[in-house]
Amino acid sequence: MMAFFNVLPKTVAQGILWGIMAIGVYITFRILDYADMTVDGSICTGMAVCALMSNAGQPIWLAILCATLSGMAAGLLTGLFHTFFGIPSILSGILTQMILWSVNLKLAGSFLFVKQDYPFMSASEIGTTLIFLAVFVVLLVCILYWFFGTELGSSIRATGTNPNMSRAQGINIDFMKILGLVISNGIVALSGSLFALYNGSYGVDYGRGAIVTGLAAVIIADALFSWIAKSNFAVKLISIVFGGIIYYLVYQAVLMVVFDANLLKMLSALIVAIFLAFPYLRKKYFNRYFRKLASMMKKNKKEGKNNA
Repeated sequence: MMAFFNVLPKTVAQGILWGIMAIGVYITFRILDYADMTVDGSICTGMAVCALMSNAGQPIWLAILCATLSGMAAGLLTGLFHTFFGIPSILSGILTQMILWSVNLKLAGSFLFVKQDYPFMSASEIGTTLIFLAVFVVLLVCILYWFFGTELGSSIRATGTNPNMSRAQGINIDFMKILGLVISNGIVALSGSLFALYNGSYGVDYGRGAIVTGLAAVIIADALFSWIAKSNFAVKLISIVFGGIIYYLVYQAVLMVVFDANLLKMLSALIVAIFLAFPYLRKKYFNRYFRKLASMMKKNKKEGKNNA
């Protein structure tokens, strides 16, 4: 137990990073209603670009910016595959993911250390890192809250809600899909650049399963925070970050109880499966049970009044 609390700050930092990535996933899967599989590749591209530019001595803000732009380029490619070439959404993302695998290997190989150490994103300076991440998340949420309140952002939301009606209103839904994918994968690559700085390394396998983790964070946010997030978009985005933290806390706790490197992927998949299944199980079993219990209590109360 003490070991878990000792690594708690670092676990929270990792969870926030996953939560930032999950915001990108939320934009495509929830707002745009698009099944985008590009994420596993674009997050690694962000890591690779940031690591390379940092090692080349470039300013860190420029490295993060270029990493974000690389993710946006990946989203653009996926969007063009889907809209211009008519490839289904899932397949277009998988194609881009495969292309990015080769691109990442060509750029940075299979593994690369980040030679420079940055106090604002370092496991050894965890207090400073947590403050930086908290401020970063607030700024990101504010920017997204403002953007999706503009006419352009509202058009993206309308496209995801009802594409036929949006087209009838004169909205170019193909452009909106591409723009949504560009923004989403830009945020994913941005989180990847922060991952590279925090971990001090890039690995071509680091992003494998990222899409599932992002979905888990979104599902956790829906399951636990929907009662406070449904009326406010900014609160919804923040709840997704908390979903990422909760996911990684559970993940870390399970690994400490049953740690076996050979079981790592299986444990990760089971944790995600539980979180993804929770809304369905709650609706099918728990809600039915509580409705039945409430009905029985109401019936007993009515019978008590009749007997009186």
